[in-house]
Amino acid sequence: MKPQPKPGAWTFFRQWLKNPLRVAAVAPSSAELAAAMIAELPDDARRVIELGGGTGAITRALLDAGIRDEDLLVLELNEELHAHLQVRFPRVPVLLGDARMLPSLAREQGYLGGGPADAVVSGLGLLTMPHPLQRDIIAAAFQCLRPDGVFVQFTYGPAAPVADAVARQLSLRVRRGEFVLRNVPPATVYVYSRESVP
Repeated sequence: MKPQPKPGAWTFFRQWLKNPLRVAAVAPSSAELAAAMIAELPDDARRVIELGGGTGAITRALLDAGIRDEDLLVLELNEELHAHLQVRFPRVPVLLGDARMLPSLAREQGYLGGGPADAVVSGLGLLTMPHPLQRDIIAAAFQCLRPDGVFVQFTYGPAAPVADAVARQLSLRVRRGEFVLRNVPPATVYVYSRESVP
């Protein structure tokens, strides 16, 4: 008997078929990629924002790593994936919205009342976005981060996910993290932080 795809994987693939540019991959992130993302969090990270929650592979890994439900904020633009995440993680704040609006969405939800996030992890397809859109999303994320917080992003292919010009404009430094072969497609983790911390 042929194995059936998991419900989350099927939901994700269906959304990719509808809009392959907005849903950047054909399959959810692997456990290995999620682990590589979490390995880049600050040692004292307690409060995390996830951009592009998808089917929840990284969300699940963050919770398993000890991030409390109320200290995790997930943002998803796709309505069907948002609904899936709300059902899968009923105690986690899961917002439907555009990552460029993250500061106002996080404030309205009450998340930033507990202080800035220690890290933002992103599954967004930044590499395919125009530079102004990249800049707006990254700038919005850093508005929600503590001064020495990190923005952790994975990408496919050899190029860094954020254009050099955008990183320079926002005064960010970048470090390449782990290459994860066991993902579809293989992915590389990148970590962005502010050039100077006040």
